Amino acid sequence: MLDNLSIVLFGTKYPENVGSSARAMTNMGCNNLTLVRPASWNMDKALPLATVKGRDIVEKAVVSDNLSEALKDHTRVYGTTARTGGWRKGVMTPSNAAPLIVEQLRAGEKVAVVFGPEDRGLTNDETQLCSRLINIPTSRDNSSLNLSQAVLIILYECFKNALDKPFTPAGPPEERSTSFEEQEILASNLQETLLAIDFLKADNPDYWMMPVRRFMARIDIKRNEFNLLMGICRQIKWIAGQAGKK
Repeated sequence: MLDNLSIVLFGTKYPENVGSSARAMTNMGCNNLTLVRPASWNMDKALPLATVKGRDIVEKAVVSDNLSEALKDHTRVYGTTARTGGWRKGVMTPSNAAPLIVEQLRAGEKVAVVFGPEDRGLTNDETQLCSRLINIPTSRDNSSLNLSQAVLIILYECFKNALDKPFTPAGPPEERSTSFEEQEILASNLQETLLAIDFLKADNPDYWMMPVRRFMARIDIKRNEFNLLMGICRQIKWIAGQAGKK
């Protein structure tokens, strides 16, 4: 799905962040990882954070000493930035960038998304190598994101846009609505129950039951809810009966 998309981590300080980024990548179906001038690359420290699923991504990661060299085979390059002032105009959000990235991937282009060092991000010179910039909106009080969080957010938007049809959660199983006959049975049982606990007045219970019936008419009672309410009625009537024997 995201076969031609590469995540490029430039100057990453902590190998653990590489591992957790690889885990985020495997969650979203992206397998191409390039490390450019990692500050202290140690695969043994990265692998535990990558987990079993992300191990292959870390082990096959391309390690390069030059950002331009790492990007040379890509037709589109997106840089990430936390700063939007100055000359950094036309910065896109992940949700704006993702449809464009997916469109380019479907056209057969090779796309790279570049993430800078954790402490400073990409410099102006480094962002000049990128055709577009992406900024992840955050709270003004704390705009700093963990590297793997940033990777996950951008890849999630790409993954979502690459789906053939929108993902919808399965949700609970559908239950049929109660029939008119079942609704009458339930109403009758409720009336008997409310009489048993002296909630309804015995002199004219049908009249005093009318607000309950109006309430029931406004809601769509499902069959499983019918069973639940019938069970409650049985239990209450049994308890009321036991109390009357004392």
